[in-house]
Amino acid sequence: MLGAAAPFLGPQRRAWPEGPAGGRPPREQRARAAAVGAARARSSAAAPEERRQRRRVAPLAAAPPAEAGEEPLLRGIFEISKRSCDVVLSARRLRWSPILPESPTGDSRMLLQAQEEIIEMKDVFSVKLKRRRFAGQKKGGTLLGITIFKCLNKEENKLTDCAIHLNNLSEDHCHSWFRHLKEILNGFQNRPKSLKVFVNPSSHKREATHVYYEQVAPLFKLADIKTDVTVTEYEGHALSVLKECELQAFDGVVCVGGDGSVSEVAHGLLLKAQIDAGKDTDYIPTPVRALVPLGVIPAGTTNILAHTLYGIKHAVTAALHIVMGHIQPVDVCTFSTPSRLLRFGFSAMFGFGARTLALAEKHRWMPSNQRKDFAFIKTLADLKPEECELSFLPLQIPQEDSHENDRKKKEKIKKKGSKDQWHKIQGHFLNVSIMAIPCLCSMAPRGLAPNTRLNNGSMALIVVQNTSRTEFIKHLKRYASVKNQFNFPFVETYTVQEVKVQPRLKSGLDAKENTYLNAASAEGNYPWNIDGDLMKEASEVHVRVHPQLINLYGVNTDDLESFQATCSCI
Repeated sequence: MLGAAAPFLGPQRRAWPEGPAGGRPPREQRARAAAVGAARARSSAAAPEERRQRRRVAPLAAAPPAEAGEEPLLRGIFEISKRSCDVVLSARRLRWSPILPESPTGDSRMLLQAQEEIIEMKDVFSVKLKRRRFAGQKKGGTLLGITIFKCLNKEENKLTDCAIHLNNLSEDHCHSWFRHLKEILNGFQNRPKSLKVFVNPSSHKREATHVYYEQVAPLFKLADIKTDVTVTEYEGHALSVLKECELQAFDGVVCVGGDGSVSEVAHGLLLKAQIDAGKDTDYIPTPVRALVPLGVIPAGTTNILAHTLYGIKHAVTAALHIVMGHIQPVDVCTFSTPSRLLRFGFSAMFGFGARTLALAEKHRWMPSNQRKDFAFIKTLADLKPEECELSFLPLQIPQEDSHENDRKKKEKIKKKGSKDQWHKIQGHFLNVSIMAIPCLCSMAPRGLAPNTRLNNGSMALIVVQNTSRTEFIKHLKRYASVKNQFNFPFVETYTVQEVKVQPRLKSGLDAKENTYLNAASAEGNYPWNIDGDLMKEASEVHVRVHPQLINLYGVNTDDLESFQATCSCI
């Protein structure tokens, strides 16, 4: 008994206080000391287990009242990163902390190392049962646990996926957790379960097919998303398929290609919505919204829409935004003549930007980068302005008013008087840009129209008047820098709701000038660059903005980190 009590009573050879006779203590004192030592030994032996039990229940017992979605659904033990962990699942979070052995010396520093780790369930996009299988075995296998796949936000707006393995050999335990995890993931309503996919195999370096099947399709399969893939065979193929497609069977549409391919699919989606709503497709003053969201997988040269939505040209990032159901409402423009609708689009250029595209399209036999560089330099060398008349309706911004009724009255008054508020500009212009979105790209990190947003219900009208080639090049170079590209006396910018562009047809053009222009054909058609897609039209073009007409998979550009220009071509 004295041996067990020794650590608490001091060294065994410690001298006892002398008794009445100066020898050992009386027998009753020795018995009482032995009893006290034994009690302390039993308390010491039980202490580690009691502390371990308190630590196991501490996250639940000591926590404040749970918020909505924080109530524990399941609790169990899994091996994570080769450490036994106490794991707790709620509707919003999955959290765990290692179960540490008791320190023999009672050192509290080991407890500080047992930091709790947390995963937000909104960042999880897939959960799978983990099994060991033999080579060639496709089904069954020894259950090893559960694997959770999470979307991880890295630097420079780039997303990637990572896996967390929760190992446990119990079938019942793992199936119970798997079922609860799947129920939580199925509760995210914006996440697609079925997608219609269009792949343009001819875009850029003919890499769209490889990008989709090697980088995007595996993520869709991992997230249990069913896909119906159409590899387009000619221009307008996606549009013809969408007109006949039953979009109710899908949660979204995805386009793998460049800006022209995305423009065609977006136009087809919106045109299909008008047809289903019984609208007259020749005249649509108030179009209805697209039925399903559109996802953009960048596989082109410029990829303006992808840069604007994701801040980066990265197929995996784009795919994960789609998988996670990140939806952003976006403004869309209608381009029409007095007699018919031409198309839906996000941005357009008339003049230099359109002529450059028209010349590039005539040299399709050249490699993509060489073709565009050649067209840019050739058009810049033969720089000439277009004579036209611009009419535009400035954006009506209602003043702040504390009374809702007064505000509505002001809006009605402005709508009634809108016909008298059109502004007109007539002259020679090198370029006219009309953009409902910022149009970010690697060559313009601030955007071609940095003062507009994805869904603020307005368009940016940017007018570059006739000037020297040197000054025009200075203006173009500003797009690749952080300086204000509009700080020139020959550049004017407006925030508008509607724009009318009326070219002044030239007569007496000889064949040589027509060849140079590559813009006005024998019938007097002028080129338009609409979202990187070439369109020719001779008569007046009327552009209207329609707020939040389509949902796109992506995020708001205001939430993106800034990225540096990577272009030094001019």
